[in-house]
Amino acid sequence: MRQDLISNKMLSALAPEDFQLLAPHLEEVELETHFNIAKPGEKLEFVYFPESGIGTVMAVSPDGRTTEAGMFGREGFVPSSTIIGDDVVPYFIEMNVSGAAYRLPITAMRDATLASPTLQIPMIKYLHIFACQVAYTSLANSKFSVEERLARWLLMCHDRLQANEMNITHNYIAFLVGVRRPGITTALHTLEGEHLIRSTRGIVTIRNRKGLEALARGSYGTPEREYERLIGL
Repeated sequence: MRQDLISNKMLSALAPEDFQLLAPHLEEVELETHFNIAKPGEKLEFVYFPESGIGTVMAVSPDGRTTEAGMFGREGFVPSSTIIGDDVVPYFIEMNVSGAAYRLPITAMRDATLASPTLQIPMIKYLHIFACQVAYTSLANSKFSVEERLARWLLMCHDRLQANEMNITHNYIAFLVGVRRPGITTALHTLEGEHLIRSTRGIVTIRNRKGLEALARGSYGTPEREYERLIGL
C-alpha cells in the first residue's frame, strides 16, 4: 500500500515509518449513505479514515432528538476518541454522502500508538481542529440566520466533496442543519435567487463559492484555517 496514493489526509500526514505500522491492517471499504459508524454506548471495533464522501457526528438527547455537531470527510478520521484509547462514544456517527474509506481495527490502532510516540501527533491535532469546528457550529446555530448557516454548511460539504454538485435532499439538509423543512426550502430559494447555488430535487449545485463565503460571514473559515495551519491542505 503506497502512502502517496492515499487521499485521506490523516494517513498522508503520518511519518512513513508510522504509516507502515498501520498499513498491514488497513482494509478498503465502501460506506453507503446513512451507513452507521457508531452508536451511543455501543462498543467500537474499527476506526475509519475516509477517502471520499461526507459523514456527520450527531449529538443525541435521551428522548432521541438529534442535531449535527460536526462534519468530517477525507481530512479526518472517526471515531476520534479511539486515539486516546476509548472504544465507546456518546453520539451517532453516520455517512451523509456515500464514499470509500480505510478501516482499521481499534486493537491495531492501540498497538501502533504504543509502538510509536509520534503516530498520535497529527491525530491529536485533528482532535483540536474538530473541537474548533464544533464550537463554530454552536456559534452558527445560536447567532446566525438560517441562510448564513446553510451557506456555511454547503461550503463545508464543498470542501470535502471537491465537486460542485452534491446529491442530498431538502429533508436531510433540514435534519442536519437543525431547521424545519420549509425553512430550508425557503433558504435554498433565497440562495438560488442570488445565483449562489442551483437547487433541484435531491441535488444542490454550487455556482458561486465566493458569494457563499461572503454570506456565511464569520461562521465559516476559522476551523478551516486551523486545519491549514496545523496539518496543511
